[in-house]
Amino acid sequence: MVEEVVGVVAAVGAGALVYLVAAARVVKQYERGLVFRLGRLHGDVRRPGFNLIVPGVERLRKVNMQIVTMPVPAQEGISRDNVTVRVDAVVYFKVVDPSAAIINVEDYRFAVSQMAQTSLRSIIGKSELDDLLSNREKLNQGLELMIDSPAVEWGVTIDRVEIKDVSLPDTMKRSMARQAEADRERRARLINADAEYQASKKLAQAARQMADTPSALQLRLLQTVMAVAAEKNSTLVLPIPVELLRFLERGAQPPAGSSGHAESPGPAESSGQAESPGHAGTADRAEITERALDRTDQAGDAMEKLRRAVEQ
Repeated sequence: MVEEVVGVVAAVGAGALVYLVAAARVVKQYERGLVFRLGRLHGDVRRPGFNLIVPGVERLRKVNMQIVTMPVPAQEGISRDNVTVRVDAVVYFKVVDPSAAIINVEDYRFAVSQMAQTSLRSIIGKSELDDLLSNREKLNQGLELMIDSPAVEWGVTIDRVEIKDVSLPDTMKRSMARQAEADRERRARLINADAEYQASKKLAQAARQMADTPSALQLRLLQTVMAVAAEKNSTLVLPIPVELLRFLERGAQPPAGSSGHAESPGPAESSGQAESPGHAGTADRAEITERALDRTDQAGDAMEKLRRAVEQ
């Protein structure tokens, strides 16, 4: 009798153990569980942890509550300004209502993907090329609203949408490159013109200053000659200052009144001791020659100093 009781208890225990194993379900922290009893949703959403169901009668469906990253395939379209572009994006969404995500739509992932592709094509047709390239924040917000509106009924919320890349035809890329190059060249010319204008103002001031002191021009010339002469592999062409040529020209011209005729005797010579015309002309020519030689020597000394300055 005791043996029979022990056998029955063992059988019941084994059956209970088998039933417990068949009925036990574990829901993870990032999941929620839905229990369907004979095809109908039964009870509330099961929380994470250990849960029991009736084997053969109930079925547990788990729903992932994590944020899903879904890439949107590249969509090709014509922009508002008639430019063919190819745009791809990425959608971040998550399930907020497990019951609606399972009951209201057959496959919420596929539904969100198709809605994202359709919305991306629509946003391409409504936008211009400049907006697609530089105003992406506004386009991302527009895409998020377009996808989120129908997704609310599916128990899904769109966290954010990002446009990843905008592909342009090669001809359009070359045109944009030429436009950018022309704009940079225009700015470079404006900068150069402004620099020339400022330099011309400074040169005008320097010219007015040198006009007051002519020797400054000679010093500036010598500085330029010395700077150029420092290069051993360059040929130096030294211009002769115009002032030096005028100085030599004045030295070679006879003074006024020395045309070879004798001067009329003055009051002091009225006593009969006046010199003869031939003697006076000879003295004047000798004096002129002496002055010319002195000025020639001075010019030679100046040229010698200039040559030494250039050699240094």
